[in-house]
Amino acid sequence: MKLLITSNIPEDIYKDLDKNFDIKYHDSNVPLTKEEIMEMIKGQDALLCPLSDKIDKDIIDAGNSLKIIANYGAGFDNIDIDYAREKGIVVTNAPAPASAVSTAELAFGLMLAVARKIVSGDKVTRAGEFYGWRPTFYLGSQLKGKTLGIIGLGNIGKNLAKRAQAFEMKVIYYSRTRKEDFEKEFGLEYMEKDDVIKSSDFLSLHTAYVPELHHMISKKELEMMKKSAILINASRGPIVDEEALADALIENKITGAALDVYEDEPRVNKKLVDLDNVILAPHLGNATFEARLEMGENARDNLIDFKDGKSPKNKVN
Repeated sequence: MKLLITSNIPEDIYKDLDKNFDIKYHDSNVPLTKEEIMEMIKGQDALLCPLSDKIDKDIIDAGNSLKIIANYGAGFDNIDIDYAREKGIVVTNAPAPASAVSTAELAFGLMLAVARKIVSGDKVTRAGEFYGWRPTFYLGSQLKGKTLGIIGLGNIGKNLAKRAQAFEMKVIYYSRTRKEDFEKEFGLEYMEKDDVIKSSDFLSLHTAYVPELHHMISKKELEMMKKSAILINASRGPIVDEEALADALIENKITGAALDVYEDEPRVNKKLVDLDNVILAPHLGNATFEARLEMGENARDNLIDFKDGKSPKNKVN
């Protein structure tokens, strides 16, 4: 069975797959173009791709022998799963508990970094503009006593809530499905979405992306937020209207933001690039050795199960 892998993957995962498949491997973190994928996928039975590769109708059609698409990641909005289903192609994802933990830790790190101006403070120090301790120099905000609002209380949101409580923060949340047992166990307060947006000192987004949530946070929502508020997005880029966010930051309608994902990734809105009150991370959410290995193991198992005539455990279509 022929397998196309469109990105560098952990060595142990590659070795396991190499024992089971005839592999064509793009051993690089530099993404292939759409045209390159369309050429390489011809005659391949299986595809293993990162969630940054957009696998659309054209690529699926180019895969004239394609039987399975295994996404290396928990998300799968990069794949046209409806068209794959029409073509009889199985699509799988690779969820991993370590991914939720890693992304929650990253979100919390972004929250601390923007609240305490760590990134811009590093630039100031390197520029020789640190002249010693002064009572009013480079002041930020502590987290203790502040309200963290979470939109989307899935595994990542739950992990973030637990970590916030260790910092003695009040946690409020909105989720399409209310989590009453978790609320009671960890002392969270459920609110409607607009109330979470209005009440939060830190607003962290952790909802899965569906088209209805495009620009869920836009000009209207940003104007609801406290002027002292900080926005964190480690979910999906299109959930936030980057142009509206840039304007809100420029006009000091909110204090700051930290983003790990972008509307047109890897391109970042030029207005945001030029601002000091926003931290821009290169999609590091689950970029830990633990999470990526666990995801790779799931992707590997999905492919091998399919080759062996079994139903992959992470089939999504």
